[in-house]
Amino acid sequence: MTLVEVRGLTKRFGAVEAVTDLSFRVEPGMVTGFLGPNGAGKTTTMRAILGLVTPTSGTATIGGVPYARLARPARTVGAVLDTSGFHPGRSARDHLRIYGDMIGVSAGRVDEVMRQLEIVEFARRPTRGFSTGMRQRLNLATALLGDPGVLLLDEPGNGLDPEGIAWLRRFLRGLAAQGRTILVSSHVLSEVEQLVDRAVVIRRGRLSATGTLAELTPEGSTLEAAFLRLTSNATPGPEGAPR
Repeated sequence: MTLVEVRGLTKRFGAVEAVTDLSFRVEPGMVTGFLGPNGAGKTTTMRAILGLVTPTSGTATIGGVPYARLARPARTVGAVLDTSGFHPGRSARDHLRIYGDMIGVSAGRVDEVMRQLEIVEFARRPTRGFSTGMRQRLNLATALLGDPGVLLLDEPGNGLDPEGIAWLRRFLRGLAAQGRTILVSSHVLSEVEQLVDRAVVIRRGRLSATGTLAELTPEGSTLEAAFLRLTSNATPGPEGAPR
């Protein structure tokens, strides 16, 4: 079981400070929601965890190790940050087999993941004709090829119909039940409320609150109401309820 930890993370792009002194933990065996308005710093934080941006200060580690120092990164962490990383003339099956060869997994594992993600029926079609929902499934299949213990997913429900969203919810909760560490960024709060065990809420690059859904939504409050309170009127504070 692998812990993801962000400690004192700050990232500046020139004069713009995208993330400021941000600290939180993503625990194994549960789904953690990563919430905040557009521009709050969610994608920057996830990219820092994945070693795609270098922090100005602070650390982001996976199992106590920065991503760049992981011995077998694709076997440790899988990520979905966008839906555009496919060659338009290549089929889903070929895409997965090429990536599988790169990370050293067998053709059998490729077939297993295609069945898991229920993409066998369109596996031979060129990706240029894929819907957003089909791309989301293929992205998730790619992330899972190495059978990683950690998943970082940015808006994984985008483009899915209600049946697909319900399937994704069951699928991710099943992965968490296996002891995996899952961080999900999403704007669809009604779905997040049914999916996550804990949430991390950020505002203007700073931590606003983190805790279980029960802790963040007291006295029957909804996650949407808590989100609006935490991101509109709260003064960002340390872990727990905002100050």
